Amino acid sequence: MTRARPVARPVLALLAAAVLVLGAGACGGRATTHHKPGTSHAEDTGSNGRLLKADDGDGHRLRQVDAAGAPEVDLAVRPDSEDGWNVHLIVANFRFTPDSVGGGALAGRGHARLFLDGHPLARVYGAWFHLPESLIRAAGGGTRLTAGLYADDHTAWAVGSAPVRAAATLGDAATGPGDDTVTVEMAVERGQVSPAPGRTEVDKGRTVRLRVRSDRDDVLHVHGYDKEARLPAGRTVTVSFTADRTGLFEVETHESDLLLTQLVVR
Repeated sequence: MTRARPVARPVLALLAAAVLVLGAGACGGRATTHHKPGTSHAEDTGSNGRLLKADDGDGHRLRQVDAAGAPEVDLAVRPDSEDGWNVHLIVANFRFTPDSVGGGALAGRGHARLFLDGHPLARVYGAWFHLPESLIRAAGGGTRLTAGLYADDHTAWAVGSAPVRAAATLGDAATGPGDDTVTVEMAVERGQVSPAPGRTEVDKGRTVRLRVRSDRDDVLHVHGYDKEARLPAGRTVTVSFTADRTGLFEVETHESDLLLTQLVVR
């Protein structure tokens, strides 16, 4: 009578290991984006953007992406009827993902951070945030509110070696888009202005809000109103003012000498 040969212990061990591996891969549930054990948030680079040595000024390394399709943020603040301010983060090419914070950097996802006069204030996981006076006092006070966009691994999204940010000033009046605001959005890329320069009609006394994005460092100038603003490459810059003078006023860039639009105030 022939007896079956016992399976060698090393073979059994290999089979058991294979079962464990296959079983783990077959388990249900969504794939995690959390960083690898033993790595810091900033070291979990993922495959989106290029991790720079520079940081945002608060210890979070910059993750640079191309200007085309990069995350954008704009900021509007309004006094709250009971206490403090209501802060609205207006984003483009970006989605808030509070459920995956601490994970790997995925394109166009993450959270925001607020800074008051350059000091860290709060982490934000949605488009709206109530900023109470108590938090402002606890931060030592200040009037310059800045919002920056960050990836899930806490690196700062950046374009042209500069973090993606927007700023607003806390004051007595609301700042941001309103019913009496004329908003003009323009972009400069490879020496071309989009949309093509034209004329924008504005009633005297209304607020003009210019939102400009350039693919290179430049300076925005509104003739007749003596308004200037730096245009860091890849960032959307907002300039607001009251159209209290009538006439024809040109909006242009200084370095590239491009006409962006003409404002006709009547």
